Formats: sequence, C-alpha cells, structure tokens
Amino acid sequence: MKKITSLALTALLGFTLLTATATAGSIEKGQNYYTKKIKGQCADKTGAAFAATYTQAQWAATLKDGKFEATVKTMCPDLKKYKEKWTPHLFEFANEYASDTGNEPAC
Repeated sequence: MKKITSLALTALLGFTLLTATATAGSIEKGQNYYTKKIKGQCADKTGAAFAATYTQAQWAATLKDGKFEATVKTMCPDLKKYKEKWTPHLFEFANEYASDTGNEPAC
C-alpha cells in the first residue's frame, strides 16, 4: 500500500510540474510576437529597446498588477491589436532582456 501511495504522489507531482511548465511563457515566442506583431506598430523600436525599458522587478510588477497589456500599449501607442495569449510570452521575453540583465536579444 505504501508503494502505491508513493507512486501515485510521484505521478501527481510529475504531472503538476509538466502542466506548470507547459503553461509558462516562451522567450522565443515572445520575441517572435514582438518582432512580427508589435515592432511595426512601436515606431520600429528594437526588441532590446522594448525590453530594456524596465527592470525585471518592474516587468514582474506590471504582470502581477494586471497592467502588462496597458504598459505595452503605452510604450507602443500605435498598437491597434493586442491578444491576451501574447502576455506570458512577451513577459518572458521582456523579463529575460530587461535593463538590469545585461542580455541582448537577436532582434
């Protein structure tokens, strides 16, 4: 009985980690969304300039406060269309290349 319980808990933990990872954003997708969907409506601001507008803590605060989309629209006033599904990916992109990381994207 102890082995079955242990196996069940291990499977549950593995499944939880798998689904949590699957719902997390992707830096590469965020970079693609920025380059293909937003950059042309953001005065052709580079991805590096976009992400470096804020620090990682500031990006995290905008996401936590539910103001990420509004922040992006403020930075890119010509942005006409924003899809909520972009948020986790754009956040990961912006967070990875924020001003305090020293990282530079390829776009």
